Amino acid sequence: MSADLVAAAYAEPRLRRLFPWTGMWELHFSRCTEQRWTWDVPYIGPTAAGPDHTGPYYVEGPSRAQRIGVAGTAREAVAMVVERLPPGCGPAFVGTPGELAAYESGRGT
Repeated sequence: MSADLVAAAYAEPRLRRLFPWTGMWELHFSRCTEQRWTWDVPYIGPTAAGPDHTGPYYVEGPSRAQRIGVAGTAREAVAMVVERLPPGCGPAFVGTPGELAAYESGRGT
């Protein structure tokens, strides 16, 4: 995971409200804090597996079958994620995806 990518994501207030998690050199964002995290926010990964896993970056999601595009820099990749955040996204819900769904259904969202 590139330090540039982590810094760019942290610099974005809307992403700081979400729960970050990593896997397979990718940076994901969840709307809840406990596993199994949500998969309704796009995520970022490196296009080439180099020693430091730096850009360019691909942006996909929310599912692995949805390629959004390729960004030359970490900032561009973060911007692509932010443009596609679900409505009303954040802050991260303290709990599991099931608990989040129950909370949201009780609120009528």
